[in-house]
Amino acid sequence: MMDLALARDIGTKALLAGAGALLLYWTITAVRLVFSARGINPLVKQFFTQVAAGRIDAAYLLTTKTYRQHVNRQQFIRFLASLKLNRYRNLKSGRPRLQEGQVILTIKLKSDGKDELKMDFTFSKIDDSWRVDRIVPLN
Repeated sequence: MMDLALARDIGTKALLAGAGALLLYWTITAVRLVFSARGINPLVKQFFTQVAAGRIDAAYLLTTKTYRQHVNRQQFIRFLASLKLNRYRNLKSGRPRLQEGQVILTIKLKSDGKDELKMDFTFSKIDDSWRVDRIVPLN
């Protein structure tokens, strides 16, 4: 009987230790994500401000060299035109996700009506500043 009680006690302690370790891991991961993602929201705002002001070249320069190698300026302009961004007024960003050293952020644009456009923006850090590495419409 004593062995069973001892085993149960050890099992409970091991379970609590495991749960504590998992909670600590989640907390550390969340804090790392928050610190690593600083600077992304101002970049998103700057990107859409440049586009809204018609400064497409300035918005294009907020992308990474890799992005610009895959998407030339004309393709970028056609892509932005296809999104019909002038219909949207409200920009809302979701919770950032960390993946392979990059941060992915879902951006929602809402019109005055019921139209909504969701896009995943992938950001890479280049020389201590964030740059847009990928834009994928989700609708």
